[in-house]
Amino acid sequence: MSDSTLLLYCRPGFESDLAAELTTRSAEAGLPGYCRAPAESGIVELHASDAASAEALWERLPWHELVFARQWLRALGSELSLPEHDRAGPLATAAAQWVTALRTVWLEYPDTNTGKQLSRFCRRFQRPLERALVRAGVRLDVDDAPRLHVLFEDSSRARLALSRPDNSAPWPLGIPRLRMPRDAPSRSTLKLDEALQSLLDEPARARCLRPGMTAVDLGAAPGGWSWQLARRGLSVTAVDNGPMDTALLAGGLVEHVRADGFTYRPPRPVDWVVCDIVEQPHRIARLMADWLRRGDARAAVFNLKLPMKRRYQAVADALQLVRSRLPEPRGIAVKHLYHDREEVTVCIPPTAGI
Repeated sequence: MSDSTLLLYCRPGFESDLAAELTTRSAEAGLPGYCRAPAESGIVELHASDAASAEALWERLPWHELVFARQWLRALGSELSLPEHDRAGPLATAAAQWVTALRTVWLEYPDTNTGKQLSRFCRRFQRPLERALVRAGVRLDVDDAPRLHVLFEDSSRARLALSRPDNSAPWPLGIPRLRMPRDAPSRSTLKLDEALQSLLDEPARARCLRPGMTAVDLGAAPGGWSWQLARRGLSVTAVDNGPMDTALLAGGLVEHVRADGFTYRPPRPVDWVVCDIVEQPHRIARLMADWLRRGDARAAVFNLKLPMKRRYQAVADALQLVRSRLPEPRGIAVKHLYHDREEVTVCIPPTAGI
């Protein structure tokens, strides 16, 4: 790699989808490049025409607008070979050629079975590398400085990259560490938890997810998403012909309505509608847009289940359908979250504080 390369992480198996997205977005920005996307690697390289173009893309293209990217980095030079007797020295020397100050240092590895075997090595190597960076003249813990990412291929090969804290994922590997709540009815609760943390900033969550607000959960059974809303104090109507978790219903904030999620309408407008129904993306997109257009809900979070091929195009088509059916432009956030699999999550927040 050279300094004209941008480095992105994604879910293994989605490299071609991220590459398609990057090719489109970089061309739209007037800074076209080409991608290298090894299958099942979880890594995509975007090669710009030159270093200035790479810098411009890194600054202009917001990470939160990239659907399939977990992380958005600026590569620093080529891959380094690390001698076993001194791995930290070459990394620190190379980093010092690019930066004099860092906010933090993250040691990372591909999100693959092979890559995960490096997790223990990275934990042990953290302090030796930080000490070597200081010896090389790099200041650490500087708030307005970039992060340094050290991506290990194995314990003897690594590449360096930078991220801007204001334009990147705030978690190592781009993966939020969420614990499965003991009393949640299903693991799907993690999808909504990650969506609310990733697609809404903290002020928006405080403003738009207050106790006493109302929500409808379409396709709710057994209640993972309803549980996530109820624990934030929302009153939830859980719509599903299937059974709901009895402990969840006993809590008093969730009411179960046995009905078809595609035909149910609330007797009065609610603050949120959420939906994790397994259905073709255009049907879900139309359903959610109609809820917002009619005023049945003021905001929405929903999943779009994707086909096996041309997944980026499927997302683009579904979002265009949503926009075409709304009476006015709305902010739309969409991301292939860590807890998603063959789907992406869409959040359409309210147009004004609710």
